[in-house]
Amino acid sequence: MNKQDKILIVGAGLCGSLLALRLAQRGYKVAVYESRPDLRTTDISAGRSINLALSDRGFKALRLVGVEENARKICIPMYGRLIHDVEGNTFASNYSGREGEYINSISRGDLNGMLLTEAEKHENVTLHFNTKCTSIDIENTSASFQDYKTKKTFTVEADVIFGTDGAGSVLRKSYYLEKKFLFSYSQEYLTHGYKELEIPADSNGKHQLSKDHLHIWPRGGYMLIALPNMDGSFTVTLFLGHEEGVYNFKELNTEEKIKNFFKEQFPDALALIPNIAKEFANNPTGALGTVKCLPWYYKSNTLILGDAAHAVVPFYGQGMNASFEDVTVLDEVLNECEGDWSVVFKSYQEKRKQNADAIGDLAVENYYEMRDHVANPLFQQKRKIEMDLEKHFPKEYFSKYAMVTFNEEIGYHEAMLKGRAQDKALLNLLADKDISTAINMTKEQLELVLKKVQEETNTILEEDKVADLR
Repeated sequence: MNKQDKILIVGAGLCGSLLALRLAQRGYKVAVYESRPDLRTTDISAGRSINLALSDRGFKALRLVGVEENARKICIPMYGRLIHDVEGNTFASNYSGREGEYINSISRGDLNGMLLTEAEKHENVTLHFNTKCTSIDIENTSASFQDYKTKKTFTVEADVIFGTDGAGSVLRKSYYLEKKFLFSYSQEYLTHGYKELEIPADSNGKHQLSKDHLHIWPRGGYMLIALPNMDGSFTVTLFLGHEEGVYNFKELNTEEKIKNFFKEQFPDALALIPNIAKEFANNPTGALGTVKCLPWYYKSNTLILGDAAHAVVPFYGQGMNASFEDVTVLDEVLNECEGDWSVVFKSYQEKRKQNADAIGDLAVENYYEMRDHVANPLFQQKRKIEMDLEKHFPKEYFSKYAMVTFNEEIGYHEAMLKGRAQDKALLNLLADKDISTAINMTKEQLELVLKKVQEETNTILEEDKVADLR
């Protein structure tokens, strides 16, 4: 392992472009190949989420490569959820009781383009677009490509290949097709899919809804969400069953059915989406799946990162942040044991695998929370207590959401275990009326609540440990 190693990265998305930038900063020579056109000159959204939620773990990675401030300039802060009921009433639920904690809506394309431009500034980085990777020989560390423009095929040899080519990763596919080692792999889909729509800006170019919130229309078996864009529009996403349920994508096949569905379930949103029938018909219906696999590397030759190793559903807003954190963790491992790629890859996997699985599980859990529970009175009571505890005891109490989203020093796995126990503790105490959500509780009263929650949480964690549920 040395700085003259020829490194090949397959995939120039968010994770691949960040990885290329960081490796170049460390002095490595990097060639990046991407099947799509250069998104800085061509619109390639094609129904993919055009805006994402950027939070602390993502910012930590962007800070590492020196582009945090540039990224913040294209962010819209979202301080909490704004819940819309069927009658059009709304209520807000902040993400944190602490000052200065919020998530950020950011354009996928703008962020990806910024990272590509920064990477391209380094003489050690070369970017190649419109080149589809067709196969990877993991034993000989070479990749085969087809140039979309010339239709010619060619092979690139490397010392190390990184696969950051998403949930449909060619490198991951090579792991099980070449049968060089025992490879475990699962891909689980939700029965729900998603479709993107748009709330345009008003005639003055302003947002028609609060831009300070992530908007949710929870309806039990399905939901609508909306995130603000810099141009005054909102990207709206409908999450709905493919075929099951009274309403589903298969049955919504006429303009009349589509408009009647929105009129009954999301009337306030319908009033803001003028081209709903056209958008519904033309925009693709995407699938929602979780990828888990092991191992992530082969010898000192190859490693998969990001969605290629651990794709997650989008309901914790952590897909991009988790992929960025992959690069942060890999960089930390390189600081510790740079010199042997096989040692680096093994150490990286040991540090990262458990956390990657945890955020996959948390993301599915949060889907049901957003869809079914955010409008539930008991859930609202729990959130009120959490907000009060975080406000008055900012260093002593972190909700599960806060641990995942705003505390990059806590791993996803630890946040999941402690967060689940805290949630259970709070719900138990509320159900038994051992704590209340009385208005204007004094700090002394809240301190007693905190003590009860901590004691109950520790009891649950110990019980889970004894029962081997950790």
